[in-house]
Amino acid sequence: MGQREVWRIMSRFNAFKRTNTILHHLRMSKHTDAAEDVLLEKKGCAGVITLNRPKFLNALTLNMIQKIYPQLKKWEQDPETFLIIIKGAGGKAFCAGGDIRVISEAEKAKQKIAPVFFREEYMLNNAVGSCQKPYVALIHGITMGGGVGLSVHGQFRVATEKCLFAMPETAIGLFPDVGGGYFLPRLQGKLGYFLALTGFRLKGRDVYRAGIATHFVDSEKLAMLEEDLLALKSPSKENIASVLENYHTESKIDRDKSFILEEHMDKINSCFSANTVEEIIENLQQDGSSFALEQLKRGHDFHEGVRAVLIDKDQSPKWKPADLKEVTEEDLNNHFKSLGSSDLKF
Repeated sequence: MGQREVWRIMSRFNAFKRTNTILHHLRMSKHTDAAEDVLLEKKGCAGVITLNRPKFLNALTLNMIQKIYPQLKKWEQDPETFLIIIKGAGGKAFCAGGDIRVISEAEKAKQKIAPVFFREEYMLNNAVGSCQKPYVALIHGITMGGGVGLSVHGQFRVATEKCLFAMPETAIGLFPDVGGGYFLPRLQGKLGYFLALTGFRLKGRDVYRAGIATHFVDSEKLAMLEEDLLALKSPSKENIASVLENYHTESKIDRDKSFILEEHMDKINSCFSANTVEEIIENLQQDGSSFALEQLKRGHDFHEGVRAVLIDKDQSPKWKPADLKEVTEEDLNNHFKSLGSSDLKF
């Protein structure tokens, strides 16, 4: 074999090695990114969950759900874990919701991810609501949809002036899920119905005033609050509540402002007290005020909504049926059919 032939074989071999190395790094990078999309750490007396996708506003993925659920259950049974804290990385969002764009695109590719995602997400929501350890959600930044499901069912929800709450599912042709049908009707008056149907956004201390958060803390003191919680020795629920209450009492931001919807609550309670959406729309039209007419500007199915809002961003979904009057009883009943052995049982 000549020297030229040896050189050619060695060049191919080296190229093969480089290709394999690149592929290995890509696989490892993908694995690492997935592995770090949520951090699960034991710190002091607490188990700490950090949603760690700041570039995507900590949007919740199936991989994250499948990591959080078993760890939550372990901490719940661990005698050395006295509370559970959940927070978002990056400062912009606690969790902007489920990563529904990925779900919708997978469905178009004939991959049935949605049933698995929603089933496991709802199981996690229930685990939060039934958790036997004090559960503290630091809802700093954007907290919407799936992010609400990770927080609102817990015992303590701490908002800051940068908290932005909404249940915007109707804009993508979905009902307010993650337990929205349970906690929204339990807010004052008809406020929950209003938030569910309009996707109205609450900011800062208004998230507390609405009853969604249990406490309000100035964001500059949020890290100190977490440190004080972690420093507790074998704390009881009352100890934790006392720390949160102290910070809440000391908070200064927007203390003297009134609830943003205060002046509209009479209209909300009146218009949204109807038994059907058609009647609510009629009530708003008859009211005729600028506030009432603004609520009529809300946005055929889940995937079309995701396309219009998140993918093509044309904000012009083509709903099917196109008009509320065309929705039949059969359409409604189809959404409440039993899934047989696949029904969730808690």
